[in-house]
Amino acid sequence: MDVEQICRDAGASDVTIVENLATFTADDSPKFDAAILDLMLKGVSTLPFAAQLHRDGIPFVFASGHGMNDEITRDFPGVALVEKPYSGRDLVAALAASYEKLGDRTA
Repeated sequence: MDVEQICRDAGASDVTIVENLATFTADDSPKFDAAILDLMLKGVSTLPFAAQLHRDGIPFVFASGHGMNDEITRDFPGVALVEKPYSGRDLVAALAASYEKLGDRTA
């Protein structure tokens, strides 16, 4: 099952799949309610984009076959890594938990 279908099955009405972050600039990137990021997209790290999401207070999780490393745990404390292969249930649960953590940070 692909991520888009997992999100739609969980009730997401608008799902954007991004295969190349180079197409985004800070001014024209879509506004996200949440994000699921692989650590690498076509050989390019998504960590700078994750940092932007983190600064903007947008909940996100990493979903990747790459394991957690020191840089990720240092720069993104509390952000979950759902390791491939994952179930849709695990992915949705991790994203829901990221919303709860965001609420704790803003309360």
